[in-house]
Amino acid sequence: MDTFEQLYNYCISNNKTIFEASQENMAQEADISVEEVRNFVQKSLCAMKEAISSGIKSKELSMSGMCGDDCFKIQQYYKKQHSMFGDLFEKIIEYALATSEENIRMGKIVACPTAGSCGIVPSTLLAVSEKFNYSNSEQINALITAGEIGRIISIKVALAGAVAGCQAECGVASAMSAAAICQLQGGSVKQILNASALALKNILGLTCDPVAGLVEVPCVKRNPFLAIHSITAAELSVANVESKIPLDEVVDAMSQTGALMSPMLKESSQAGLATTKTGLDIANNIFNKK
Repeated sequence: MDTFEQLYNYCISNNKTIFEASQENMAQEADISVEEVRNFVQKSLCAMKEAISSGIKSKELSMSGMCGDDCFKIQQYYKKQHSMFGDLFEKIIEYALATSEENIRMGKIVACPTAGSCGIVPSTLLAVSEKFNYSNSEQINALITAGEIGRIISIKVALAGAVAGCQAECGVASAMSAAAICQLQGGSVKQILNASALALKNILGLTCDPVAGLVEVPCVKRNPFLAIHSITAAELSVANVESKIPLDEVVDAMSQTGALMSPMLKESSQAGLATTKTGLDIANNIFNKK
């Protein structure tokens, strides 16, 4: 299945969920059992939890000194003043920062779909699961669902900022996260694909303009922003608010947008935030350190 239309038709015709179709397909392609597929996904789920656990305890800065203590700062703030959106919001923000900061410290993370966007899917999947007591099996189902969304998108567009900007990294991660949360909430195949479409189409055009060429600014803080973005998409979808543009066409639009985007805004650090006065000063300070 190379398109979301094909995935939808297969699921409806065979009365299967997205995760059931995906795990069976993976098992067949790898010549292993569905149980082995799920065991492999379990390892990724455990690695996500470990990254959050490590990241949330640390305030060690990255080698550049730009990032690394934002999760600590937000935790300290929430001890004094809780978020107006409640404890689930707090967890998602903390988990997204914790995971992304583990990445810049060269810790172990799960690229989902990329290292620069690694905090989005884990933060929402695990925070929501903890809040509503979703089982380990349900979490695996949600993660497989997210993976299928990323897999099909990657057939049309390489998931790299150098190819299509950050819309192809944090944007796709947000679409995957929306699908995972929709699956946890018992969303239908249609609602899951719609949630991904809503998340992705509303982030089209996001550039990749990292300061000093490092996956830190603005990358780290994009993770909590896009995690919350995905929750919005999931909630809209389960309420039957629909994207007027189907997911396959949204992906086509992302591909076109990426092709039209200047190479200077695709991971080259030749424009955007990277070439602001402050951005250039930061880069000079980093690379001129003795």
